Parts: sequence; structure tokens; C-alpha cells
Amino acid sequence: MLSVALRTLRTRWVTFTGSFVALCLGVALLTVTGLALASSATAPERAPERFAAAPVVVKGQDTLRVPTPIGDRESRLAHPRPIPAATVAELRKLGPVVADRSFTVRATKATDAPTDLVGHPWSTAAFTPYDLAAGRAPRTADEVAVTGDWTRPGRQLHTDRGPVRVVGTLSSRDFENAVFFTDARAAQLSPSVTQLAVEADPAAVREAVGDSAQVLTGNARRLADADPGRDGEALTAMNSLFGTAGGVTAFVSVFVVASTFAFAVAQRRREFALLRTAGATPGQIRRSVLTEALAVGALASATGCVLGSHAAPRLAAWVADNGLAPAWFTIGDHTWPYHAAFWTGLLVALCGATAASWRAGRTGPTEALREASAESGTITRGRLLCGTALLLAAAVTLGLSLAGDSADLLHRKSYIIRPMLLITAAALFSPLVLRPLTRLLAWLPGACAMLVRENTAAGMRRAAALAAPVLVTVALAGSLLGATATLNRAKTAETSERTTAAFVVTPPSGTGFDESALRRLRAVPGAEMSPTSSTAVHVLEDGVALIRSDARAATPGPLAATTRLPLAAGEVSGLDDDSIIVNEEWQRHRVGDRVRVWLGDGTPRTLRIAAVMTTGTGDNGVYVTPRNAPGATVDRIDVALTDDADPNTVATALHRALGTGNGQILTRDAWIRATHPETSRTTRLGLLLVLGIALLYTGISVANTMVMATSDRARDLAVLRLAGATRWQVLRLTGAEALTVVAAGALLGLLVAAVNLAGMASALALLSAPATIELPWQALGTTTAVCALLATTSALAPAALALRRRPSELAGVRE
Repeated sequence: MLSVALRTLRTRWVTFTGSFVALCLGVALLTVTGLALASSATAPERAPERFAAAPVVVKGQDTLRVPTPIGDRESRLAHPRPIPAATVAELRKLGPVVADRSFTVRATKATDAPTDLVGHPWSTAAFTPYDLAAGRAPRTADEVAVTGDWTRPGRQLHTDRGPVRVVGTLSSRDFENAVFFTDARAAQLSPSVTQLAVEADPAAVREAVGDSAQVLTGNARRLADADPGRDGEALTAMNSLFGTAGGVTAFVSVFVVASTFAFAVAQRRREFALLRTAGATPGQIRRSVLTEALAVGALASATGCVLGSHAAPRLAAWVADNGLAPAWFTIGDHTWPYHAAFWTGLLVALCGATAASWRAGRTGPTEALREASAESGTITRGRLLCGTALLLAAAVTLGLSLAGDSADLLHRKSYIIRPMLLITAAALFSPLVLRPLTRLLAWLPGACAMLVRENTAAGMRRAAALAAPVLVTVALAGSLLGATATLNRAKTAETSERTTAAFVVTPPSGTGFDESALRRLRAVPGAEMSPTSSTAVHVLEDGVALIRSDARAATPGPLAATTRLPLAAGEVSGLDDDSIIVNEEWQRHRVGDRVRVWLGDGTPRTLRIAAVMTTGTGDNGVYVTPRNAPGATVDRIDVALTDDADPNTVATALHRALGTGNGQILTRDAWIRATHPETSRTTRLGLLLVLGIALLYTGISVANTMVMATSDRARDLAVLRLAGATRWQVLRLTGAEALTVVAAGALLGLLVAAVNLAGMASALALLSAPATIELPWQALGTTTAVCALLATTSALAPAALALRRRPSELAGVRE
């Protein structure tokens, strides 16, 4: 049977081209993702950047450490502790001390300026060191020096900190776009000091500091750079991206290979019948099909590994250039990704051919010859059982999640992985629903519609092989993009329900309001102010898990006047300096209970639960009073109007009190639009990569199926020509059949996406969050249109070639 299998591959090479291409691309993608994952396992330790020339850096404590029975648990503090004044005084006795300040500066009305700059005092420029390329150092409050060559001395720069004049430019640095103010102006813009550069003996500095702060020397000075853990975070996001892409590649490639082999076996029934008549056993037939899959799989996997080895370095350069990976990221010398990709590709080929081989070997010679003229029993018992099992698994896992942890359904890993079960079940059941669905779609009277209905019904295996990849692609597009859109809409609705203020006042990015600005705003007549601050609260759950919750510090009375909290128990008025408002995600969330927490600066407190909020989409954090948020500055002011206040008059007074360059004032509706959540760039690219892979495989499968099917229907096309149909009528009929099946597959995919999103909506409803299903109609329409274009092109091209021959010649073709 080996010789038979090899000769079959040679004579039916068109049939196996689709499987070869799909497997080759799949293995190439798996090789690329495997190499990327292996190369990003660990991040090299960065050298110091901002303080590369500083002998010693003293940094305030910024990490909370809590001892537990299984070791210390750590969490980043929301408000790093400032260096005590007494410690600073002791350090000044040892040598020169320079206070470091870093704050965000947003450039406006300057098309050639970077959008976000990082402000520093000029005295810290010596520790990078920056080279002054042109001009001089700033000397007055309205003068700055900037890095890069995007401007020159003498130009005006409009920022959210007010207009400034550029008096000097410095050499560029890869890690930031900096703008240097005078030390006095930087102290006004960022009063808090959490880092010091000290020119003294490190041992003496450690003795002077003691336990009040961290002393950083050598490579440890990198911990004083902005976001020292950014490499690890970027690698984690990249691993998630490539891991998801690899999983979807394996998932979709199984569909393509399985559908291709199933359709190929269905087309070769007469060939198998002749082999059975000649004495071949069912086992020999199965082994022949599996041998064909093994040969195709081995060759395709080897080719894919070669392609992947050439594509991986280019992908590494692309993700680094686009900010999805650190600039240093490159592909290392690893061998296990090649083994994993090769054997996975081979396994996918064998798994895809197993069901087809079983069907090929179980029919007898006479039965196979009888089935050669008409299809029957388009869904096998094994397919029915597998589809039922997957459907039950999808329903049971969804029910368990809804009954247990509903919030898990809102996580990215869940709404990417969970749809796979339902999509697979729908694809297995598709032959049962395609016949009535295609009849419904082709209900129009007329000969063409009648032929479309009957031809599709007679070739249900062909229709199922074409509809399956369309179903998968449309369902993935609807489920993944719809999940993010549904979740973002729910978050926006939560913000809308929670915000009752007429105006929201915010400071320049990365800063807070000072006391003078707060006094001016509070003096505005007809307005009731609710200043709030961003902070965090830590709690130890089960004695071993240190959980950080985002929090806001607010005064209860003004908070109740400007915000409608989604309370499940308790009252906002119960909040005081000895209490806290939590949400139902907390392990202890009963009103009146006392919980031990660590505040944003690490201070331990035991607070009483005054009220409990619903879980919602996860944005319902924690509320404490300003006294329990040491180090936090007011970064938002909600403004409610008194009964007789005029909104326009109050808005004018607010703008006058705030002044120019000190923040912005938004109406309630404008604030909701401005804070509308957007899918992160990494997540968006990951979803687009997943959908791109699915669409690529759909194109391969659709093209292969249509070429195989249309070329195999040459006699049917000839009969239509002999019956009087013109060449263009036959082509229109062929295109209409392809479009009908694509439409049916798209409708099934839309139904699967709607069911998946209904599960997310149910989770949102159980979490007391607004639940409205949001389908990405534009993406669904584009995906369906691409599938339709591929299907019609792949159907019309071989049909047009076949119709170039005389009908009598085509009618005489024998299989």
C-alpha cells in the first residue's frame, strides 16, 4: 500500500496542495513563535541609564514586604515613601546631594515635538551624562533644555505646564525624551523627593541612611530609572501574544487539514471501492490514507521549519521596532522549537487524516460504488458524538464559571480560549444545518435558484468543507473583537451610571492640584467640589496572597453628591477615617467586619468595612478617606451644581479659577467620552494576528476545496452546457453556489459568536454590570466579504478553464 499511496500523491497532487501549504505555514508559525518564546524566557539585566554617572543613588522605600508562612510577599507601593529630612541632612554632611524629580510634560501645539516628555531638574543632567549640543542651561522659570534634534534654541514650546522657551538642546537618549527645568521650577512642579544622587563613599552613605531608604550602587542604580521592570512586562505581553498565535495556528490548521482529507476521501470513493474489490482490506485502506498524510505532513513540516528559521529574525526586528518587545530582543540559538514545531505538524496531519481514513476503510466495495453517484449520510456517528461532547463541554464549563467565578469570563485568556469549544462543535454539526439553511438562502423562484438548492444539497460534503473555515473565521472575529467591544461598552456604561457630577476637573498629566488651586476652585459660587486622589490598598488573603486594589481617597459628603456608587450593602455616609468601602471581590466583604490592610505608602491599618460595592467589570475599586491615603495628591475634582446654579456661569468661573495650563475642565458627557476604555495596543495587535492567521487558513482551505470540487464537476458542467445553458450562465451558477455556502457558513459563525457573547453578557449581569452585546459588524462584514471573494474566485477560475473544452469531450470523461 505504500507504493499506492506514493503514486496517489503524485497523480492527485492538486488535492494535497492545500494540506501541504496549510501545514507548511502552520509549522513555520509554530517555529517562529517557539523561537520567540524561547528567546524571551529571561530578560538581560539592564545597565543604569539616568544615573550611570552617579556614584550612589538613595531611593525611598517603594516596595511593601509582608511576611507569610511561605515567605515574604511583595507589592509595589502606590506612594513611595519620601526620604526623611533628617536622612537628607546627614547625607549632605558626606558630600554633594542632588534631589531628583521626574514628572510628565505634555507638549501641545507643536507638531514636531514628542507628545510626552519627562521633566527633570537641570542639576540631574550631569549624572546621565547628557551632552549640551547647542545653547545653554536654563536659568529662569520659563526656560528649558530638551533632548533630541526636533527643535533648536530660541523656539517657543507650548506645554501643559505653560509656555516655555527652549534655550538648549542635548544629545538624545533611547530611554526618554527629557525636558530640563531649573531646579527651583522643577521643585514647584514636583515637590516630592523620593530619589537623591549622592557623591560620597557608599559605605558611609549606607551607615547614614540605615533602614530609612534604599542605597543603590553599581548595576542596582537601574532601579532608580523610570519603570525598571518594563523589559519583563514587555516580554510577558509578547509571550502572551505569541502563545495565543501558536495555539490558534494549531487549532485552525487541524480544521483545514481535517476538512481537506475528509473531502478528498469523499471524492475518492470509487477509487477505494476498486481497491476493496481487488482484495484490499479496510486496514490497508486506512493505512494508505494515513501514509499519504504522513508523507505530506513530514515534507510540509520540514519545509515549515526552514521557513520559520528565516522568518523568526525578521519578526524579532519588527516587534522591537514597533515597541512590542525591548530594543535588545533578538532570536537566540535554540533547537527545541524546531522539534516541537515539526512533530506538532506531523501530529496535526495524522489527526486530521484519522477520521477520514476510518471512513474510507469501513465501507464495503458494493456500498462504496453505490455511494459514488450520490451522497448520503453526510454526518458520521463519530462526528455526531464528538460534536455533542464538545457542545456539552462548552455548556458545562460556561455554567460552572457563571456559578463560580463569573469574573473569570471577562479575562482575555478566557474569551480567547473558551470560544474554541463551541466553534469546533458547530463545525462538526454543520452538515446537519447546512442543507435547510442553504435551501432557505436560495428560496427565490427560478431555474438558477433551484439548481443552487439542489446542487448544494447533493454535494453536502463539499458544502461542509467550504463552510467550515468560513464559520471558524467569522466566529473568531465576532467572538474576540465582540468580547473586547462588549467589555469596553460595559465599562463606559458603568462610568456613566456612576458619574453624576456636572463637570470633572483634571490637572496636567502626571501631576495633582496644589492647595492654592484647590482654594480657588472651592471658592467658585454655585458649585460643590469633591476632590479625590488615586491611591491603593493591600490586603493579605488566605494568609499567603498579598492582593493590591486600586483605591480613591474622598470625603464622604461631597463624594455622595457627585458620585453614585454601585453599593450592594452599607452607605457612603458610613465612610470615615476608621473605615473603608470595598467590593464583593474581596475575600471579606461584610459590612461591620474589620480588615487589616496596608495603605498606599505601606502603613498598616485595621479598618471597618462601611459599605460594599458590586464587582462590576473590575473597575469598582476601594474608597478611603484622605487621611488613609498619605502621599496622594488630588488628581480629579468632581463638580456638582447647587439647585439655582447656571451651568454656563459655573463653567466660566471654573476656567477663571483654574487658569491657563493648569488642567482641563470637561462636562460630564465629555468626561465619559474621554475616559472611554480602549483596547491596548498589544491586545489589539494580538487579536488582529489571531484573525489574520484564521483568515489565511480560510483562504487556503476555501481555495483548495473549490479547486478540487469544481475540477471534479466537469461532467456536471458539461451536462448543463448540453442542456442549453450558456457559458456565462454556468459560471453564474457556479459563483452563486459558492456565495450561498459562504453565506451559510457566515451565518453559522455569527450565531456561534452571538452565543459566546451571550455567555459574557450573562457574566456581566451576574456581576451587576451593564450587559449589552456588541457585535463588530464592520469586521464581520469585511471577513465575510473576503471569504466570499476567495470562494467565488476559486470556483470560477477552474470552471472557466473546464468550459474552454467542448461539452461533448467533458461529458465523456471517466473517473
